[in-house]
Amino acid sequence: MPAKNTLPSRLYCLLFIFVCVLFSHSVFADNNHDDYNDLNFDDTRLENELVYPDWFKLSMGDLRDDLKQAKKAGKKSIIVYFGQKDCAYCEQFINTSLANPDIQNYLRRHYDIIAIDIWGIDDIIDTDGKKYTERELAIHYNTNFTPSLVFYNAKGKPVFRLRGFYPPYQFRAALKYVTEGFYKTQTFREYLARAEQGDFFLEAGLNERSFFSPPPYHLPALLKNGKPLAVFFEQGNCHACDLLHSGPLNEMATIDAIKKMNVVQLNMWKPTPVMTPDGSRTNARDWARQLHIFYAPTLVFFSPQGKEIIRIDSVVQFYRLLGVLQYVNQGGYKQNTDYQSWRIKQRQLIH
Repeated sequence: MPAKNTLPSRLYCLLFIFVCVLFSHSVFADNNHDDYNDLNFDDTRLENELVYPDWFKLSMGDLRDDLKQAKKAGKKSIIVYFGQKDCAYCEQFINTSLANPDIQNYLRRHYDIIAIDIWGIDDIIDTDGKKYTERELAIHYNTNFTPSLVFYNAKGKPVFRLRGFYPPYQFRAALKYVTEGFYKTQTFREYLARAEQGDFFLEAGLNERSFFSPPPYHLPALLKNGKPLAVFFEQGNCHACDLLHSGPLNEMATIDAIKKMNVVQLNMWKPTPVMTPDGSRTNARDWARQLHIFYAPTLVFFSPQGKEIIRIDSVVQFYRLLGVLQYVNQGGYKQNTDYQSWRIKQRQLIH
């Protein structure tokens, strides 16, 4: 009798497994779809002042004391959040990643978040005992784009920084990367590569644009014309790359600005031969690793002398991209190495 039920039982098991796999792929696809939707937003400055979550912490003026309080409450450490009250990217971060129950619960279980305004004038002491104003601390940690987060370990050492807004799945990965100590043995790029299949990003082509210089990629030769250089590190099957090209890079203002530069596009996972601005011979994959690039698309800007000026390695919309292009083309970096200070001066000139 049992033998008669063997085949149907196996079929039922196989069918159950198939349904589970199909469901898991469906959930994964839905999550990715949600993350993709999170990349679409208007980055115009907010009219109404942004309100931080009520569980954010106000610093006592000394991050060493803030760290002690966090550890006393059973937390691993602290994260310092650098933001602006009129920042659309900050609003998007709060409304997506920080509104996600799983992310929020994990974050609050392990950390206290200390909020700092990058324009603040209040004094604050960092964990190494050095005294800054909030603004000076923001400059110290090179927070060109808000929101920026600096992660400290249990001993008060800053061990990781995220600069700009990232999709929730990438922010979730960053949390785990720091919390579970992976930063001690590998870069964030290497950590992400464990979960992402490199071949997947090699399969599809990149967005072709007329302003990209063709190979061979002998970058010192390009710089001889006296123009700055923009290197687009992208990858195949990249929704964020597609949105960059169909959105901000589809506006005449950004197209006109980008045409004033030397522009090169590289697949960050391919061994495409490249001579870097300093004359080193390498390939796109190794160069991206040397530059610690983990997000696609990442735009790295170099001066005509081959020195890196600034990079955009997080989600970018029209106004942020246009601002950086103007900063580079107008030589703003020559007067202000701090991009945010240059931007505020431009706003004042306009008004």
